[in-house]
Amino acid sequence: MKFPSNLRVVLMAVAVSISSFGVQAASATPVARPGSERASPVSVSYRTVNVDGVNIFYREAGPAHAPILLLLHGFPTSSQMFRNLIPLLADRYRVIAPDYPGFGQSDMPSPEKFKYSFDSLAAVIDKFTEAVGAKRFALYMQDYGAPIGFRIAAAHPDRISALIVQNGNAYDEGIDNEFWAPIKTYWKDKSDANAAKLRPLFELAATKWQYTEGARDVRHISPDAWTLDQAYMDRPGNKDIQLELFHSYGTNPGHYAEWQKYFREHQPPMLIVWGKHDKIFPPAGATPYLRDLPKAQLHLLDTGHFALEEDSATVARLMRSFLQRKPRLGR
Repeated sequence: MKFPSNLRVVLMAVAVSISSFGVQAASATPVARPGSERASPVSVSYRTVNVDGVNIFYREAGPAHAPILLLLHGFPTSSQMFRNLIPLLADRYRVIAPDYPGFGQSDMPSPEKFKYSFDSLAAVIDKFTEAVGAKRFALYMQDYGAPIGFRIAAAHPDRISALIVQNGNAYDEGIDNEFWAPIKTYWKDKSDANAAKLRPLFELAATKWQYTEGARDVRHISPDAWTLDQAYMDRPGNKDIQLELFHSYGTNPGHYAEWQKYFREHQPPMLIVWGKHDKIFPPAGATPYLRDLPKAQLHLLDTGHFALEEDSATVARLMRSFLQRKPRLGR
């Protein structure tokens, strides 16, 4: 496959830090010691595993027999959104962060060969957890990660030790804002005219906006993040895939009642860390979790949609405190 020249440049840069695709590429990456913000070296591995004929790329760090954290990314990014968080947790946990089909370094099969829907993505990630030996784990979910993760959690409540939600929705209030109006129109009428109104969301200006809007200080947001995300987005055929997933997102509200029932009946420990200036998933979607999970912890952070860009250290500290108090985190 031939890639655009700008994508080749970005991927060559990525290749410098990844010695092989599917084989461990170790480097001295900082990781926080328990109870400290100081760092010590840890190796992050970059691997692939085949799930039903689709190669799924994932990042992994931490002791092989430690409790497992599964990190599920959002749109339009990949597991690269966790590049700062993983080293802060890997001393105590086995941290695993996959790319979904059509995202990041995972395969991007054509829509004729793979159905791009949230049901399909959840099914692949569910089988991915089995392939990497994750029998019980805590879930970190952001944006698209929430409907994928909640499908898995509701189907296998016994496998979930805890939930960490970061700007990921499970309530009608969370998508009752201006951003979602044209997307909801597309859910009702999948016309070319309605699709054309959404296509600007797949361009660089919108990708950058997701990172910078609501940030405390844009000087602390790495331009590498949106540049890499856009390079993946600009692959031939990927924007059509993303448009299909925009339409499939309309299936998620129909599951909200099911997920809320799961919350009430199983009371999974939940930590909510939310960028409060997010224009896509505003705090109106964060507080309803407390209706069904009154013991959940809610922390509104002074940042935007991609909270980890500014607040990885804060989120890691909150996660460590939260998870250390949970018995039988499991592996």
